[in-house]
Amino acid sequence: MKSKNNGKDFCMFALPGMFCFFAVVIIPFVYGVYLTLTDWNGVSKVKNFIGFENFGGVVRDSQFWTSLGLTFQYVIAVVILVNVLAFGIAYLLTRGIKGQDFFRAGFFTPNLIGGIVLGYIWQFVFSRAFVSIGEATGWELFAASWLSTPGKAFAALVLVSVWQLSGYMILIYVAGFMGLSEDVMEAASIDGAAGWVKLKNIIMPLMMSSVTICLFLTLSRAFMVYDVNLSLTAGGPYGSTQMAAMHVYEKAFTSRQFGVGQAEALILFIVVACISGIQVYLTKRQEVEA
Repeated sequence: MKSKNNGKDFCMFALPGMFCFFAVVIIPFVYGVYLTLTDWNGVSKVKNFIGFENFGGVVRDSQFWTSLGLTFQYVIAVVILVNVLAFGIAYLLTRGIKGQDFFRAGFFTPNLIGGIVLGYIWQFVFSRAFVSIGEATGWELFAASWLSTPGKAFAALVLVSVWQLSGYMILIYVAGFMGLSEDVMEAASIDGAAGWVKLKNIIMPLMMSSVTICLFLTLSRAFMVYDVNLSLTAGGPYGSTQMAAMHVYEKAFTSRQFGVGQAEALILFIVVACISGIQVYLTKRQEVEA
């Protein structure tokens, strides 16, 4: 009787989720791996098997490697800035300052705005608002649109991403700070730990579980950035801000080289999976329990 109930519970609760996971994730992934071995252009009914030729095309595609290198620079900047900023703000918002609940909601608001809409909003800010400030003040930094020069366009993309992602990470860090044991904090204060010493030796080790989650989420989202990249800079100027995900899309759907694009997507997935796995492994080793 018990086994029958277990079977019913599985079919009722677990089976629908498993079906959706296989239908939306596993089957498309396997089919995508199969497409890397064909010459399909994304439209025709014929898919000729060509083996690993598409991966040779990936090796010869210098633009892909350039965009991947640029993506690494973007990821490093975004991951560091987002987590340092989110950790610092979360620390301040759990110190009992006046109106901290209001500030928590305010910092989270940018995360609610979709990437496409967010990009167009900030496109107006960089192209119109900043230029107006430059004309009024004479500041060279705002003399021209940030989106018109490669270096500033990249900085603009990083700035918008940090502004969007920080709010979500702040909530995770706030939850981590609120979960710290009061007994441990009190014992540390009695032993004379305060300020930077307390933060470094007591708080940081206890916060590593939150750090693990935030680093993983920031890494994965930064590597796969597309919507903000499309609406804010569209890869310009002169392809100087085209990230790997945008290049893969252009290769598959614009250039009609779906097999090569799918092969590049698979390589990007492997890179992200390996880096994220290493990150989780290393930060998990630093976690301690109170």
